[in-house]
Amino acid sequence: MSNRVTLQEIADSLGLSRNTVSRALNNTGNVSANTRNKICQAALAMGYKQFVSADSIAPLSESPSLTPGAKSEIALFTQAFPGNSHSGTKMLEAFHHKIDSLGYKLSINIIRDYEINNLCFPANINLENIAGIICMELFSTEYSEFLCKQDIPLLFVDTPIAQKCNINADVLLMENLSSVYHMLDSMIGAGNKRISFVGDRYHCQSFYERWQAYVSVLADNHLSVDANSCILAEDSSPYSDAQWLSQQIAALPAMPDLFFCANDFLAMSVLKALRLLGKKIPEEVRICGFDDAPESTLTEPSLTTVKIRSSSMGYTAAELLLSRIANPYIPFKKTYIETDIIYRASAPELK
Repeated sequence: MSNRVTLQEIADSLGLSRNTVSRALNNTGNVSANTRNKICQAALAMGYKQFVSADSIAPLSESPSLTPGAKSEIALFTQAFPGNSHSGTKMLEAFHHKIDSLGYKLSINIIRDYEINNLCFPANINLENIAGIICMELFSTEYSEFLCKQDIPLLFVDTPIAQKCNINADVLLMENLSSVYHMLDSMIGAGNKRISFVGDRYHCQSFYERWQAYVSVLADNHLSVDANSCILAEDSSPYSDAQWLSQQIAALPAMPDLFFCANDFLAMSVLKALRLLGKKIPEEVRICGFDDAPESTLTEPSLTTVKIRSSSMGYTAAELLLSRIANPYIPFKKTYIETDIIYRASAPELK
C-alpha cells in the first residue's frame, strides 16, 4: 500500500466529490455518518494515512514496526483455521498483506482443547517476540478472558457473546443488526410471515446479533417470536447432515415461509434438507443466509445473503492492532464494518 494515495483517488473510487472526502476524513462539515464510514473504510483499504479525526486510529508512522529491535511477530490464535470459502480467508490475506508491508511476520497458532482447558499458551510460542495477537474463530469464553489478562496487544475478530464474556480488548465485527433487519423486513413485506431462524444463536457475538435482529424485526411487524418454530440446536449438532436437518424441519409445528440462517453454510444445508422433503425453492419456501460465501452464487437457486467486506475487515484489523501496539493505554474500541444485502433467487426482493 502506498502512502501517496490522494483524496481525489479516494473520491473517484466512491463516486464522490473531493470536498466530501476531505470533510469526512477531517471530521469537518456536514457529512452523514454512513457516508463518512464508507469513505473511512475506502481510505483504510487504499492505504491513506492522514486521518486527523479523534476517532481515527494511530498513524502507521507511530507503529512499532519502524522501531529497530521491536517485537516483529503477530500471532493468529484460532480454534478453526478458515477454509477457502470462509469470509475469514480474504480477511486474513488482507491483514497479512498489511502487516507484512510493515515488516511484521504472522504466525498461525491453532488453539486446541489442551490450551483451553489449561488456560495456557501453545507450547511453541515465544511470547518475548510477540508484538500482538489477533483472534479469529476463537469463541471460548474462558480462554478469551485468559488472553485479556496477559498484557499483550490483542484484537478479537468476532467474540464469544459479549453479555457472557468480559472482553477487555479491541473488537472488530461485521455489521449484523441493520443488514439482517432490513433484509427480513423486506421479506415480511413480500408476504413471508412465518420466519424460522436456523443456527446456534449463542455460538458467537455475530450469530447473537443476527438473532437479535430477527427478534426485533418480527416484534416491529407485530409477529410473534416462537423458538419452537426455529432450529436452535448447539453448534456441535450435525447441521451439515441434510438428513438430520430435514428431520428437524419436519418436526416444526408448521412449514415456515422463510428460513433465515445464521450463515451461508447453514443456508445451503437447509436447501439440501428441503429438497429431501420435496419442497420447491423459492416457490414454496424461501431461504436467506449471511456471509456471501463463494458457493452462494453456485447453489440452485442462488442464495440471498448479506455480503461481508472481508478485505476491508482485514485492513482495518491490521490498523486496529497496530494502533493498540503503538498506544497500549487508549480506550478499547469496538469497530463494525458495513455489510451489504445481496438479493438472489432463493428469496427474491419485492419489486
